[in-house]
Amino acid sequence: MATISTLGIGSGLDLSTILDNLQTAEKASLTPISTQQSSYTAKLSAYGTLKSSLTSFQTANTALNSAALFASTKATSTSSAFSATTTTGAVAGKYTVSVSQLATAQTLTSAVQSSNTTALGTSDSTITIQQANGNKAVAVSVSAANSSLTGIRDAINKADAGVTASIIKVGDGSYRLSMTSNDTGTDNAATISVSGDSTLQGILNYDGTSSSNMTQSVAAQNAKLTVNNVAIENSSNSISDALEGITLNLTDTTSGNQTLTVTQDTTSASSAVSDWVNAYNSLQDSFASLTKYTAVTTQSASQDSSNGALLGDSTLRTIQSQLKSMLTNAASSSTYKTLAQIGVTTDPTSGDLKLDSTALTAALTKDPDGVKQMIVGDGKTTGITTTIATNITSWLSSTGILQAATDGVSKTLNNLTTQYNAESTRIDNTIARYKTQFTALDVMMSKLNSTSSYLTSQFTTSSSSSSS
Repeated sequence: MATISTLGIGSGLDLSTILDNLQTAEKASLTPISTQQSSYTAKLSAYGTLKSSLTSFQTANTALNSAALFASTKATSTSSAFSATTTTGAVAGKYTVSVSQLATAQTLTSAVQSSNTTALGTSDSTITIQQANGNKAVAVSVSAANSSLTGIRDAINKADAGVTASIIKVGDGSYRLSMTSNDTGTDNAATISVSGDSTLQGILNYDGTSSSNMTQSVAAQNAKLTVNNVAIENSSNSISDALEGITLNLTDTTSGNQTLTVTQDTTSASSAVSDWVNAYNSLQDSFASLTKYTAVTTQSASQDSSNGALLGDSTLRTIQSQLKSMLTNAASSSTYKTLAQIGVTTDPTSGDLKLDSTALTAALTKDPDGVKQMIVGDGKTTGITTTIATNITSWLSSTGILQAATDGVSKTLNNLTTQYNAESTRIDNTIARYKTQFTALDVMMSKLNSTSSYLTSQFTTSSSSSSS
């Protein structure tokens, strides 16, 4: 409330200062409420930080909680003529591979035309494209006005007929229409027939015989190879069904047998474990920051204001202690029961995890399935990462302990706001009442002073008259 500068004129008292002092004294009752509001607001923000930290760790935990990581393999070839990629199910070992023929896509080429924009037909026509794989033939309609090489090319490409048409300029005033099958292999070779216009028939018909008008400039053929001396023929140069879990990618023929070696790949699993350890330590750092405690140095000193907003918080302590208890899997069906057995140890002072990459690689190389059994378990109820995943999901859920704690703080803040507003209103009313009383005092004192002055004047006048 602003200072009332007119108070005290009638009474001669410094009522404005008195009113200001009373107001200051009354407002002191708001300080404890404001302090609590600040504390609970900081706690609400801290719960948000805790949720974010748990979510980040959850991401790394989900990445590690994958059985496929521990069955990862890699393939190397002694020849640049082929490479291979592996998936789950690939068996480690060596395979002999010999590639004698690559798969190719058929290309048909028309005779030379003098223009690529001049209409060739005099009537509307239909170009029918039939592939050897038995798929339904595709009919491409071409109007007489749009029967130039460019118009035919565009109509075929819009029809999704399994071939791609293009125009090749072979010289000035010399153009050819080229059609190439979208996929390699003999099953994707095409025949072309035209109805409706004799000119286009004479340019585009192709049935694979000597009477064809188009030329097969590239013949369709299948890839031919042997794997462990077993003959394989495939319409594609990418062969995924010859060896389980292995896709062969052919780029050239080989000179005799070459070797494909499939070995266990520990890189992916090692990287996932390393990321998980780093994420766990980041979460521990967040715990430490939110529960930071600085001891007071003297008996009269107040508590350090830099302490963590969740110092002593039961929700955080519960999460921290439960998480720590999940770092072992005594029920594992393998010989691995603790993370320390694969090179992940706990610092007793900080609670952080330390990773010995050499020990981890050795464990993954020796028994990847055993490591998987300890870490992932059955992926439903057992395994370190599986158990952690279940608990984090529960903690972060709309009915979890974090949401309950957040709701509790929000409710307290709402109550404090209500309490603050009520107290502020009471103070305003009290000061207003004081002001009214002080104003009345001013008026009354002013009247009394006026009466006193009048009586004094009268007494003085009367005394002077008596003396005369």
